[in-house]
Amino acid sequence: MPPLLRALRPGQWTKNLFVLAPILFGKAAGDPERLAATLLTFACFCAIASALYLVNDVADREADALHPVKSRRPIASGALSVNTALATSVVLLAAALTALALRAPSALPYAAAYAVVVALYTFVLKKVALLDVFVVASGFVLRVLAGSAAAAVTPSHWLLLCTFFLALFLALSKRRGELLGSGSASRKSLDGLTVSLVESLENVATAVTIVSYALYTVAPETMSWFGSDRLLYTVPFVVFGLFRWRVLEVRGAGEDATNDLFTDRGLLATVVAWAATCAGLIYSVS
Repeated sequence: MPPLLRALRPGQWTKNLFVLAPILFGKAAGDPERLAATLLTFACFCAIASALYLVNDVADREADALHPVKSRRPIASGALSVNTALATSVVLLAAALTALALRAPSALPYAAAYAVVVALYTFVLKKVALLDVFVVASGFVLRVLAGSAAAAVTPSHWLLLCTFFLALFLALSKRRGELLGSGSASRKSLDGLTVSLVESLENVATAVTIVSYALYTVAPETMSWFGSDRLLYTVPFVVFGLFRWRVLEVRGAGEDATNDLFTDRGLLATVVAWAATCAGLIYSVS
């Protein structure tokens, strides 16, 4: 891909699929207007994320140039100029926020908050041990809230909890991979952390994610909303997916969640099967 397109990190846009979760679980996917607003919000979050990736890579270009893998990034390698990157970032950010203001204004505050949080993370918060992974997880919650606002559905507290703890698990998994790969030298927030400590925190996040999701499927408000407790049948997909992820970690994965998802057929099949089963159960019941 051209340097600018690579710098936008389109592979990372899959993280913004969390924007679509509320319209699925809110039984609103059949409404054209709400679906259009949600898809626009998804696209805008992709643009905002890419804009902030450019800023991050500009800020980290000197450190990235010394990293065995990150040195191949377009800005760190010199393939993309700083001025071009920053100009593109401004255009993407302005276009995304303007589009939301015009077409999905209810989602705008969450998108703006996401941009501010990621900017603070880029320049300050990513250097603070443990706080950095909590900030990353909060970004996923803001995605869900933005999707909820765009789809005009009330987000379930359980959905927000599941999102937060799943994102926390993935962020901890990435930190574990970085510790194993380059040690604490790869990231300041890793100073004083050990692989065993991060793994113990992962275990907690994994367990809470499973329990939160299981409780969500049988919560009275969930069964009332969907008119059935059949969502419980999707719990095995979640458990298997998380366990599969831990297996991949042992095999050396975990540092790049998006790459791991698309390179492991078992994990990808599990995610697709879970989403398809949820959609089938939700819309067949309704």
